Amino acid sequence: MTTTYLNVEEDRENATIVKQFIIVGFSASKKFQSFLFLLFLLVYASIIAGNSVMIIIICKDHHLHTPMYFFLSNFSFLEICFTSVTVPKMLADFMVDSKAISFSGCITQLFFFLMLGCAENYFLAAMAYDRYVAICSPLRYPLIMNNPFCVQLSILCWTGGFISALAPTILVSRLSFCSSNVINHYFCDITPLMKLSCTDTRTVEIIIFAAASTVVAISLLLTLASYICIISSILRIPMSTNRWKAFSTCGSHLTVVTIFFGTGIFIYMKPAESYSLDDNKVVSVFYSVLTPLLNPFIYSLRNKDVKDALRKAMIKNHLFSNKSTRIYFI
Repeated sequence: MTTTYLNVEEDRENATIVKQFIIVGFSASKKFQSFLFLLFLLVYASIIAGNSVMIIIICKDHHLHTPMYFFLSNFSFLEICFTSVTVPKMLADFMVDSKAISFSGCITQLFFFLMLGCAENYFLAAMAYDRYVAICSPLRYPLIMNNPFCVQLSILCWTGGFISALAPTILVSRLSFCSSNVINHYFCDITPLMKLSCTDTRTVEIIIFAAASTVVAISLLLTLASYICIISSILRIPMSTNRWKAFSTCGSHLTVVTIFFGTGIFIYMKPAESYSLDDNKVVSVFYSVLTPLLNPFIYSLRNKDVKDALRKAMIKNHLFSNKSTRIYFI
């Protein structure tokens, strides 16, 4: 057995137990790794900045104190947390030779990644339901989507993510890892970890597949049902301009739903034997890095209210800075 990458200890039966993992990441030359470090650092900084601006704008502009933007601010905060689970560790690994992570650290990363990923599914469904009520029952919208209900729905999404991630994480943490500890990925994900296990994982795979299918089915079916009702309602609107105005309020959310569910289903909803870890690394970048990067731009560029709020904030800051300069010179 090769011991170059293994940090193990002997148990009473002389079997080796993995105490840490080595994350392969994106294998490349040192020069290219430096380039990837700068690229992902820029992307990560943009994700933090873009989503933080969305949260600040929504909190400060009273015109955006509506259920739609309440969920969007939660979603932006979730995206910051989601990328922070994987990207900082990936950035650190670009700069060091030993890309090690402890067993407990790996399982912790897996749990938060799954929790936030599941919560994102639920928030997308909640946002679709909000658009459904706004378009299909506009007169009852303030009554249905009141503040207490929105807060309860938000708490339900966060709690649902926590509960959904618990069982898969526990199952993976109880697997035996005794042959290799080299993870062919840039973070601790379920599939690479199960491929390293030296025990029979068929039962675990079935349970995790069922859990993942349940999460995706609940959120995706709710989202699809909402949009079927929305499209049906929009088609009954007489004027084409009014139709476009109604549908434009859903365009940003629909774009994010397509990217997130499309890449997520590609990775987690196919048979284990068809997995290609190298391909999945690339696809994982789309939903764990690129989607959080694009979200602020998608919601701001396609949303008149957000663009107006940003314009007002920029004008206000410009006037304030000019006023401060005049006071300084006086």
